[in-house]
Formats: sequence, structure tokens, C-alpha cells
Amino acid sequence: MTKLATVWIVDDDEAIRFVLERALGRAGYLTESFTTVAAVTAALDSGQPDVILTDIRLPDADGLSVLQALENRAIEVPVIAMTAFSDLDQAVSAFKSGVFDYLSKPFDLDQVLSVVDRASAIPGDGPVVEETAEPRKLIGESVAMQEVFRTIGRLSRSSISVLITGETGTGKELFARALHEHSPRADGPFVAINTAAVPTELLESELFGHERGSFTGAHARRAGRFEEATGGTLFLDEIGDMPLPLQTRLLRVLAEGDYYRVGGRDLLRADVRVVTATHQDLLGKIADGSFREDLYHRLNVITIKLPPLRERSDDIPLLARHFLHQAAMDMGLEEKRLLPETIDVLQSKSWPGNVRQLQNLCQQLCVMAPGEQILPEDLPRGLQTTNPSAQTGDPWSDALRSWTRRALSNGQSDLMAEARGRLERTILDCALDHTGGKRVEAARLLGLGRNTLTRKLKEFEAS
Repeated sequence: MTKLATVWIVDDDEAIRFVLERALGRAGYLTESFTTVAAVTAALDSGQPDVILTDIRLPDADGLSVLQALENRAIEVPVIAMTAFSDLDQAVSAFKSGVFDYLSKPFDLDQVLSVVDRASAIPGDGPVVEETAEPRKLIGESVAMQEVFRTIGRLSRSSISVLITGETGTGKELFARALHEHSPRADGPFVAINTAAVPTELLESELFGHERGSFTGAHARRAGRFEEATGGTLFLDEIGDMPLPLQTRLLRVLAEGDYYRVGGRDLLRADVRVVTATHQDLLGKIADGSFREDLYHRLNVITIKLPPLRERSDDIPLLARHFLHQAAMDMGLEEKRLLPETIDVLQSKSWPGNVRQLQNLCQQLCVMAPGEQILPEDLPRGLQTTNPSAQTGDPWSDALRSWTRRALSNGQSDLMAEARGRLERTILDCALDHTGGKRVEAARLLGLGRNTLTRKLKEFEAS
């Protein structure tokens, strides 16, 4: 790390500025803080930092406009973007604008310091051309999903091969489409094929096409998926089920960049980006001889591991609302709403079918739930009770957990301050009831000074 490097912090939240100034100062950085884009832009006329750490939503402008100010002055400074409103579109937009890295709030300070360390040692990249493809929405605010969004954002200027791994139902094809739509090949076609769903004897023709008369039933020339995907992306789902002979041919196409149709003599150019996906353990298949190791390394240039739904339960309210809205639109029915206690039940489940299982449930509820509000008893019988493993056995902790999840699903913020206030008020009220209003005795039982208890009571009366 370069000590005494200067970091400019651009954020209109005083608490965020204070925390970052203190953490970066302890790590050996000099800091200067700004609250608006105009202020930091004006400061660039008289000097420049080693790193800029900026919020995206600022009072006067988009924080990413700092990048344009740097370009106008021919200054190369790595910019790290921060936001509390993170989604895939914003992550991709940030990386395409030329940011060094992208952090979602609330962030881990160790992560911030790690990114600043790297940024202070590596010059920032200049801005690149803005994307023109219509973005495709992906839903997720959990930490696991933010990491996936950042990876897709980093890949938005690349056409290298990507292997997507994850359990069945995690949405691998949806993420493959997002990779395509946020790539230099976005104007080209996206062609998908599930290699496990095509009979082995037809898969070669399906991928590479065939000439007329090349086999029984080949009455005319047919273009294969590689040909259809020219200039775009070919998505090969369930690549772990591909037969070994076809693995060999696919390897040659990836290595040489060309291929023949079945029964053909014309050499065709494979101008495609290959994205593959599997729910299987490919390393285990390599060990048992059912998958080629050299093909694995060709496909596995970058790996994106999609988290199962049980590891991103914070996203369940968002996903469920989206699927219920979608189902109501598709079927022309009244849109229904999950009650907080119903969401609590859904968040306690393990979801072996992942997002696909949740989507199917929402479609079922849209049709079968009797009222506009979906109650826990409206759920299928196996889902009506919470998972015992999700409960602590402590009613106080369980009630707090339910309150927190409900508040998060309702979009509330600053939960720590509200929880602290509720906790203190409840404990003080109970202690005073117990002592018959005797403040000295109540303060002793609570381990507080008399003046502290009096001050808190006045604060509660004023609020």
C-alpha cells in the first residue's frame, strides 16, 4: 500500500464521511471530503487525489459524472463508486463508465480498504463507450447477489468464455442472457440450447448443422446453433451432460475457431462467445473420466457461482413481489400481496428448487389464494410452518428477527436506531412499573446512573 496517498471522499451523508475518514486515516491515507459533485469538480482545478471514493446519488448530480470531469481535465485517477441502491443495471453502468470498482452500502470497511489499496497502486482506466443494448432486469439486494452483479459488470467489456455454476433453479440462463446483453456482442443474437434435452444422436447436428443427405432424414441443409449465434453468444446449458465425442469436437472449435457442418466440406468460422452452465461437479466428472479436463479449462476462463435461494433469503420478499406481479399480469388476475408473517415463513425455508420453486409457488398463490392478502395458512401445507432450525428457541430473539425482516421487506432504513430506541423505552417502562415509579431503584436495577435514566426519560417524552 502507498502510504500518505490522498483519498477524496464524495458523499452527502455525514456519518458515512466520518466513518470513511476515520478508517482511511488509521490505514495511513490522507483524506478530504466533499458533499457534492460541484465541490469535487471545482477542487480538481487546483489539485488531484490518488483515489476518489464517491457515492452515486448526490444532491446535485450523479456521482459518476466525476469521471467526465476527470476526462475533461485529462486526469487519470481511479474512481470507486458507492451506492445503497444497487442492482445489475447500475453495476454494469458504473463499470462501463470507467470506475475502478463498485461497492454497495452497507459496506464492510475491510473491503473498502482493500479496494482503496489496490486503486492507489494501479492507475484508473478511462471511460469507455456507454452501452446501447436494452438492459435485462435481475433481482437481488443480498450480499451474494451484489458480488454476482459486480462480476457481470467487470465482464461487460469482454467476450471471454464464462462458466456459470449453481444448483438447479438458480436462474443460470437468465444470468447468461444478462452477460450477453451487457457485452460487446449485445447487438448479436443470443442462442441457448440445453445439451441434456437433445438426444445424443442429434446433438452434433443441432450444434453444428448438417448438409442435405448427410444422414437419414436430412432432407435439406440446416444451420446449427453455432451458425445461428454468429456475432453473438451461444449458451450451452448443462454442459456436464455433453457426450465425450462431442466434447472433443467442441474443444476443437474453441481452440481453432472453425468447424464443418455434419457431412459438409465448407469450413465455417465460429464467431461466437461461448457461455456454459452446469449444476454438476465438473472436477468430479473429470476425475471419473466423463468430462475432458482440457475442455474444462477452455470453458472455465471465468466462473460465476450463483448462490442458492437459501443463501440469499433477504431477496425473497423482492422476488416474491416480482413473481406475484408477473403472474397477475400474465393471467389477468388481481395482484396479491404477501403479509409480513407469510414472508417470515418463506424466508425460513430451504428452497431445494431455488428461485424456480418460488416462482412456481407465486403462480399457484396468484390463482388459489382466496383473498388479496396472502396469509401463512394460504401456503401449501408443507410450507405453512417455519423451519425449526430457523428459530432460536428464544421468543425474544425470534420476535426481534420477525420485526427486522418485516421492516426490511417494507423498505425501512436506519433500523439500528429504531431498534435501540424501542429497546430502551420498553426496558425503562418495565423497570419503572416494577419499582412503582421509583427512579433511583429503577436506575439501580438497570445499571444506569440516576441522571442518565432521567435524561433518557426526557428524550422519550420529547419524541
